[in-house]
Amino acid sequence: MKALISVDMEGVSGIVHSSETNPERYDYQRGRELMTAEANAVIAGVLDAEPTADVLVADAHGTFRNLLPEQLDRRARLVRGKPRALNMLAGLDEETDAALFVGYHVRAGEGPGVLAHTMNGEILDVRVTGRAQDEDVRITAHAPGGGVKLTGHAPGEGVQLTGHAPGEGAQVTAHAPGEDVQTTAHTPGGDVRTTGRSLGEIGLNAAMAGHLGVPVVLLSGDDAACAEAAALIPEAVTVPVKEALGMAAAVTLHPEEARDRLRRAAADAVSRRTEIPPLALTGPLDVEVDLASPHTIDLATLVPGVSRTAGARTVAFTAPDYGTAYRLILLLAQLATIRPA
Repeated sequence: MKALISVDMEGVSGIVHSSETNPERYDYQRGRELMTAEANAVIAGVLDAEPTADVLVADAHGTFRNLLPEQLDRRARLVRGKPRALNMLAGLDEETDAALFVGYHVRAGEGPGVLAHTMNGEILDVRVTGRAQDEDVRITAHAPGGGVKLTGHAPGEGVQLTGHAPGEGAQVTAHAPGEDVQTTAHTPGGDVRTTGRSLGEIGLNAAMAGHLGVPVVLLSGDDAACAEAAALIPEAVTVPVKEALGMAAAVTLHPEEARDRLRRAAADAVSRRTEIPPLALTGPLDVEVDLASPHTIDLATLVPGVSRTAGARTVAFTAPDYGTAYRLILLLAQLATIRPA
């Protein structure tokens, strides 16, 4: 059995401020120690359930050089440094049986959520329009304000949607009070389109794992991150280690209590991995990315296939499959770090 543990920092118990996650700030060393201890708890849980498992740990925050190698459980191997293929998921492949996301945070624009963002401060939103056809997959339409609108499940018997009767070709529209209306179209042939599905790091990474056939079986972070994960992958185990009060405030578990819960949850999640479906988005996929900087938008349009839309801050492209879409999104995030000369 092979497991990949992707470890971010903002969702770790006890962490609420960028001074604890930024290498240039005074409290960063303490943040590294908290992060490493939670990674160790999840490693231990995986090995409790599968003593012979091959466990890879991907450092998935910022520089990807945060976890303390000398303090990491020696039974696991550490993926460290950047740039690298698959970014936060480095080490993941088709042979991986389960992915576990530790210390993750809610996407940009959601909240309250501790240190909420998507990849970096320049990515404001990523919207993916996908298709699920003849597969057992989850499709969720999401409005910018955060409410989950529709969930489609196609286990070989046609797609079942909230507000949709089996056997009918129907147009289903749902919305939460005060939110933008989202629409999902269902055709008799079993094709589901989701319009404007906003994804943060949780969804983007879970879909990349799903593209390789790997289920995300566990996610930890604040309560907002856990809710985001549960909306995308209801079967996954979520471990809220703090309750977000705002961007830089939370009610947090004691770190040792959080680690105890993570160890038990990781063992449970790995034991149930065959019951948790991968999050699969099949192509072609239409992707829109909202960028904060006009300079980044100018750079993005130099990439073949990426074009500026009518919106002042949005670029768009079409990808044949999710793996291609994921890599292009990572490239746009990297372009956002380039400052004008």
